[in-house]
Amino acid sequence: MISGWPDLSVLELLVGVDDHGSLSAAAKVAGIAQPNASRAIKRLEAQVGTPLLQRKTTGSTLTPEGTVLAHWSRRVLDDARQLLDVAAGMREKRAAELTVSASMTVAEHLMPTWLGLFRQADPEVTIHLQVRNSTQVFDDVTAGSCDVGFVESPTVPRGLHSVPVAQDRLVVVVHPSHPWTRRRRPLSVVELAQTPLVVREPGSGTRTTLDVALHEYDRAAPLLELGSAAAIRTSVLGGVGPAVLSSLAVSAQVGSGELRVVEVEDLHLDRTLRAVWRPPRQLEGPAGDLVRLVRRVRV
Repeated sequence: MISGWPDLSVLELLVGVDDHGSLSAAAKVAGIAQPNASRAIKRLEAQVGTPLLQRKTTGSTLTPEGTVLAHWSRRVLDDARQLLDVAAGMREKRAAELTVSASMTVAEHLMPTWLGLFRQADPEVTIHLQVRNSTQVFDDVTAGSCDVGFVESPTVPRGLHSVPVAQDRLVVVVHPSHPWTRRRRPLSVVELAQTPLVVREPGSGTRTTLDVALHEYDRAAPLLELGSAAAIRTSVLGGVGPAVLSSLAVSAQVGSGELRVVEVEDLHLDRTLRAVWRPPRQLEGPAGDLVRLVRRVRV
């Protein structure tokens, strides 16, 4: 049994001798120096245990055994080329597709503009958007089921890379008939913490930001937990109770007077929205292009 795999380049030389009539001609076509070509053929002869070239002063030609191996070498080289073609096609397919996981606030209020601008710049890329909460986005990125994620969580798991892409602010909002709208002084942090609120589910960036901001205070149990900012906004509009939401999610309703923002003394709920991805540190391809684009866009 022959040990080890033959080098494809020496098989190419063997086929070249069959096609061009001599080793020197085959070496020239392959771009290999004649001495190196001779040594490569000798190593193959030692590996297969039989002479493959008839060496003459006028040049080297194939032995009958060399002719047989040249025939099979063609098949091996053809299969190798097909393998490389398939790999190239996979790279092109990968490069032409972009899967994005985005937390709900980002997906609802920023991603439509970002992806619209991206498609203008690169219309050939097929984009798949997955809408998650921030914890689920981290899971998608870690598992490799998306190319890049966008989150509003204040922390990023170890092992992932991230860059800031936008700024956001959480605000306390109530229905115009709520008693807090008649206050002359800002709400205290203690009052906010002790009030049952309509909140997002655990794992969302909005919920995590609020929990971190109020972690030193005794908290009331949530009035209601809902899975999206839109659902919470609808609840507040219906007078269910106060909520803490992204200013992006309530800007239209606050502007129209349907909701009121209540100021809270000494409570800072500014947050950074981030793009996150797996190593390597340098994000390339369409995902890298998208991140660079959104960092140039002002929210």
